[in-house]
Amino acid sequence: MSDLAQIFDRAFQPLATAVASARIPGGVLGVVDRNGHRITRAIGSAQLIPSMRPMHAETWFDLASLTKVIFTTPRILALAEDGVIDLDAPLISVLPDLRQYDEKAWERKVTFRQCLGHQTPFPAVEPIYTYGRDPELLRAFILQREWLKRDPVYSDINFILLGFALERLCGKTIRDMDPGPGFAWSAEPEAAAATEDCTWRHRVLSGEVHDDNCSALQGAGHAGLFGSAASILDFARGLLDGSDASQRSIALMRTPLSATRTHGWERPYAGWSGGASCGPGTIGHTGFTGTGLWIDFDKGKAWTLLTNRIHPTRHFDSGIASLRQAVGDLINRD
Repeated sequence: MSDLAQIFDRAFQPLATAVASARIPGGVLGVVDRNGHRITRAIGSAQLIPSMRPMHAETWFDLASLTKVIFTTPRILALAEDGVIDLDAPLISVLPDLRQYDEKAWERKVTFRQCLGHQTPFPAVEPIYTYGRDPELLRAFILQREWLKRDPVYSDINFILLGFALERLCGKTIRDMDPGPGFAWSAEPEAAAATEDCTWRHRVLSGEVHDDNCSALQGAGHAGLFGSAASILDFARGLLDGSDASQRSIALMRTPLSATRTHGWERPYAGWSGGASCGPGTIGHTGFTGTGLWIDFDKGKAWTLLTNRIHPTRHFDSGIASLRQAVGDLINRD
């Protein structure tokens, strides 16, 4: 048995236990190294209600906030490298109408780099979808709202605004943009892992975006991407071997902006999702639906854990935090 196979077998056990104990319906674990060797395995159910479907290694997932690092961050960094934007310039260099009725508003001073590193005073999340379903009206609302200034936290608003900047610069909505090889903005319901029995849309969601704000905006920079373990591992290997992004962009993804963040990504800290045994050069990110991706550049490997932990409801202790950490610790155990 190869070293990668041994690593995989031991790391798969916490996922198997979580499914057997009905903490989550099902999941897919995938590991890849810099040389392209990979293993992927599925377990459990892709859907429980209103009917049951098995999970497959090829199942598509609503990646939720992995959209931030797989789609939005690489595009913002590429624009910066091309000289189209300056990461230290305020967003108003592209979005001049941000808080346009108050030239002294703090929102007009927020920079691209601050948004990438979640170093702004925006709230973590806001139920924007409760203000209506007209996507253009909601965009105007977000741009003109007087946001309550808070201590910096991880905030969806940062990446919603970065998404607006991409839309302005590209002249098209995010849903009209190419999401990248192996990714899409929706999936065939029967090929996707179901998420929540949505109290707002009154149906079990499968193949359509779970995030309520992204749904109402009809595409956004913080969520909405769909993909499979294979497409995520392809993306991760492209960063590991440098074939899918420039060295400058990869370096920024690894460059700390705070004790917990780089440009777009998380970095290791006590209690983070990647576990305690990964290398200091690891970056990672999670998604609310139960997804995650971690890339250890020092050890030359990456892993993705994809689950449907909010199916059929988010209001249940799935144990996802401890599951992610357990998998990461076993992948990186000597």
